[in-house]
Amino acid sequence: MTSALEVPLDPKVLEGLPQPPTITLQSPKDYIFDPRENIVINCEAKGKPHPSFSWTRNGSHFDVEKDSKVLMKPGSGTLVIDISGEKAEAYEGTYQCTAHNEHGTAVSNNIVIRQSRSPLWSKERNEAITVQMGISLVLQCRPPAGLPPPVIFWMDNNFQKLPLDLRVSQALNGDLYFSNVLPEDTRSDYICYARFPHTQTIQQKQPISVSVLESKSRHSRRPGFMTPLGATSTKMVLKGETLELECIAEGLPTPEMTWQKDGGELPSSRITFHNFQKTLKISDVNEADGGDYRCTAKNKLGTAHHIIKVTVKASPFWVSAPRNLILAPNETGILTCRVGGEPKPKISWFVNGVSIENAPEDRSRKVEDDTVILSNVQQGSSAVYQCNASNEFGYLMANAFVNVLAEPPRVLTPPNRVYQVITNSPALLHCASFGSPIPTITWFKDIQTSIKNDDPYVIHENGTLEIHVAQPLNSGKYTCIATNNLGIKENHVYLEVKEPTRILKQPEYKVVQRGMSAEFECKVKHDPSLIPTMIWLKDNGELPDDERFEVDTDSLIIKDVIEEDEGTYTCIMNTTLDQDSASAMLTVVEATPTPAIVYEQPDPPTDLELTDQTERTVQLSWIPGDENNSPTQKFLIQYEDLLHQPGVWINLTEVDGTSTTAQLNLSPYVYYTFRVLAENQVGFSQPSQASRQYRTNPAAPDENPSDVQGEGTEADNLVISWTPLTGFQANGPGLEYKVHWRQKGVDQEWSSRTVANVSQCVVTGTPTYVPFEIKVQASNDYGNGPEPGVTIGYSGEDAPLSAPDSVKVMVHNSTVAEVHWEPVVPTSVRGKLQGYKVYYRRERGLLETETEETEQEEQVLTFSGNRSEGRLPGLQPYSLYNIRIRVLNSKAEGPPSTDKKFETPEGVPGQPAFLNVEPSLDSLTLSWGAPLSINGRLSGYILKYQPVNSTNELGPPKIMNLLANETTVTLSNLNSSMLYKFYLSAKTNKGSGPSITEEGFTIIDTSESSVPSRQVDIATQGWFIGLMCAIALLILVLLIVCFIKRNKGGKYPVKEKEDAHQDPEIQPMKEDDGTFGEYSDTEDHKPLKGSRTPSNGTVRRDESDDSLVDYGEGGDGQFNEDGSFIGQYSGKKEKDTHEGNESSEAPSPVNAMNSFV
Repeated sequence: MTSALEVPLDPKVLEGLPQPPTITLQSPKDYIFDPRENIVINCEAKGKPHPSFSWTRNGSHFDVEKDSKVLMKPGSGTLVIDISGEKAEAYEGTYQCTAHNEHGTAVSNNIVIRQSRSPLWSKERNEAITVQMGISLVLQCRPPAGLPPPVIFWMDNNFQKLPLDLRVSQALNGDLYFSNVLPEDTRSDYICYARFPHTQTIQQKQPISVSVLESKSRHSRRPGFMTPLGATSTKMVLKGETLELECIAEGLPTPEMTWQKDGGELPSSRITFHNFQKTLKISDVNEADGGDYRCTAKNKLGTAHHIIKVTVKASPFWVSAPRNLILAPNETGILTCRVGGEPKPKISWFVNGVSIENAPEDRSRKVEDDTVILSNVQQGSSAVYQCNASNEFGYLMANAFVNVLAEPPRVLTPPNRVYQVITNSPALLHCASFGSPIPTITWFKDIQTSIKNDDPYVIHENGTLEIHVAQPLNSGKYTCIATNNLGIKENHVYLEVKEPTRILKQPEYKVVQRGMSAEFECKVKHDPSLIPTMIWLKDNGELPDDERFEVDTDSLIIKDVIEEDEGTYTCIMNTTLDQDSASAMLTVVEATPTPAIVYEQPDPPTDLELTDQTERTVQLSWIPGDENNSPTQKFLIQYEDLLHQPGVWINLTEVDGTSTTAQLNLSPYVYYTFRVLAENQVGFSQPSQASRQYRTNPAAPDENPSDVQGEGTEADNLVISWTPLTGFQANGPGLEYKVHWRQKGVDQEWSSRTVANVSQCVVTGTPTYVPFEIKVQASNDYGNGPEPGVTIGYSGEDAPLSAPDSVKVMVHNSTVAEVHWEPVVPTSVRGKLQGYKVYYRRERGLLETETEETEQEEQVLTFSGNRSEGRLPGLQPYSLYNIRIRVLNSKAEGPPSTDKKFETPEGVPGQPAFLNVEPSLDSLTLSWGAPLSINGRLSGYILKYQPVNSTNELGPPKIMNLLANETTVTLSNLNSSMLYKFYLSAKTNKGSGPSITEEGFTIIDTSESSVPSRQVDIATQGWFIGLMCAIALLILVLLIVCFIKRNKGGKYPVKEKEDAHQDPEIQPMKEDDGTFGEYSDTEDHKPLKGSRTPSNGTVRRDESDDSLVDYGEGGDGQFNEDGSFIGQYSGKKEKDTHEGNESSEAPSPVNAMNSFV
């Protein structure tokens, strides 16, 4: 059976579709018209092509065109009848409209047209009524029959309504009832008026005169019924209407009326009493309202009863009205016409307005009482079906068309629509479609990902895609595709999930003195793509129109506060998608000095009471304590479980500070006691006194154990573990766990085991590392917990069986190689694949002469995951390596692969092992050791050396290439007393390696009083230390003698000798004398900058050969024969920073002596 397609409401879709007629507007079945106005009988219909209209009156064709007073609106079936100057009665009757096009005929209801009437009262003379005081009386109204019936009321000659009360009342039929008359009832103007609603006219009856004869004695009497008469009466009412029951009694004193239903209760939600309890009305009557209703009249002398037997009938009403169908060729559809009614309605079917028995035969059509089955429909068989259901109280009639269409899919949702939602809220992406047959809807995200009807997505029957809880990752482009056998259509929509709007800093409670300023902050975070709007309210209304109120981006400032500013201020941040709000109170206090307000924690609540107790809920109420000048912000409710956790108070819920009750959700099998804490701006109060104990009954568990896992510890077992429920979660005694397992992917029943007081279950005899479906269900003495979810676990692992195959090595350079292998078969891993371990070891170097003193340690690299290659860094050049690979799971390593050997190419050699310099007068002998790591075939050495002058400047370098078998060389023709710097590196075919650096002096020429430009570091020599001590002692003695001489006034000869002894002229040395220049190619040779001594470091000899030479900047200083000291003492210690290598310069004896002065 194919479900029928709904008719689309989109006019753009309908515009291009053939469609049988559908009645869209018609007049009510009973149409009462005012003869002063035109008669308008509505009949509107739609269809494709647009339908034509015709009418019947009293069952015969009504020719509209022949009656000049009747006009049919263009494009419509609505009739407008001009009855001015005509007898309106001529147009009364039963009308029916027919709408027809080539695809079928629809008909309207039978519309009964009647003229409203307001007839005059018949001429009558009312006799004056004289009655004894205390006797009952009825004044009859009996208005003329109008259409519709008139509204009745009683008035006097002055048009004042007569007062009604328990004694005097108006019945439903308009008569005026007196339960007993009094002298004040005497009057001559009891007038009954009838108002006719349609004509808005009022007719009046002739006045009735009543005279009451007074009597000194009043005889009381029991109640008796004036209407209805007798002990019982009957009343019939239709379902859905209003039942009106009336009982009016007489008696003295005036009786009171009560109502009850025998064998049942009155429907309190639908019942009302009127006319001083004398009238009972029940609205929207249903079958259950049938039965015996007892009215009881009572006064002090007794009671009277009357029973009204009510029967409920029903005119036809819809249970399921037939609906329009759109079917594709060869599809099957059903029209159902299900109605109710009492008595049961008779159902008749019509096709295009013709009784189905008289309609042309259609073999695809089958009628079964209230159902029409249409099988394998074909194009051209479209029609309009009418269902008529009737009984003695009325009828129902409905049109439903069957439109046979073959239409490719259309997507009605506009393309490229953008849906915006807030994070964690639901998102609905629409894909309204139309087609015949009904299109199948599929969804894709970002074009490629197919969306299944599974969490978090739900695809509804109408094609709408719902995301229950939208997250930012759900943003993107969505495509819906509508497909049937006639074509395919797609549509794109977009979802943007925005950040929620949140108030980060809420306004705070303020207490401000009058005349001061108050500021409320309201800082908000929102999605940057949404435009926010900040609104401030005072007491949930707009802010006062006062310039003292300044609204800023995230604050409200109230200047010069007055008493009227006191209240609650609320900031509301709105975006197009959501909002957030927060409130704070402002309290204004007098500016005059007053005792400081003490803000303290609130007093604890009192009088805790439990009410409205159920199995799972209870209502807790309390009386708040004193707030202590700070409003209570919230109440915290805590509970103690005396059964499972005695002495431990647990937070249950919080309620607003204005509440004094809380509905508490409870758990089974708990012995509850409750307490309440109040919180204000200062803090929490002390806890209240505990409530009385409330015990909930045991029940089956509401939840199952969490964190269910399955993992083997041995190759043939599966350990199922879980986090057990607490006693609170158990919901009852006898907590057990039903453990279920079965191998995944194998057609077998669940195995199970029931355990208690444990958190794991060991299953033995399992295959090695296979997946199992696992679930653990909690149960107790009162039943099982909910159906548990299934978890996937794995049995135990074992050592892998296979080794990687096809091991290949690609050498990238002398230190890096790349190894490749064929991964093992997954089944041979026998566990969770962790990766591969590569073991490699250097066996030896490739030089024939190279031997390994110790065996190289094996190195290991682990490559995680299902890898098939890896890099080996840090290899030694020109070496032979051995490699093997093992697969690794969580338990062990597998067997090794076949050993694979590979060689690394040559690299540059390491630094020479050592470099020694042996000095002589004009030559230096260098010796060195071969590099420890040759890394190839040694092809020779490169020696570079440079002289260094006294200012650490380097002279021109010289480079020598030496043979591989050389380990010593002598450099001749060097300057004496000169410092040289040497750089030595080894080389192979790949190039030269790092160099080793050393310095050396040529030997000082003793025939001249000269010193090398940089001295050897002798500061640590013993003889030098002794010499320095002697010089220091000598200087100290000289200073003491000098001090004594000056104190005695004598003249010390030092000054004279200083005057006589001038600095010798310093001549710069020529280039051929070993002069150091500035490494310039010019012919202008100058002394080294900063130098005031000859560049070879010598000083001209003076008279004495015993003098010490000062290498300071102040010229030469000497000791004379008599021990006097001449000269300046400003020697310096310099450092050679060339190429970052520091060398210590040995201080000369004079420099050392200067350091003591």
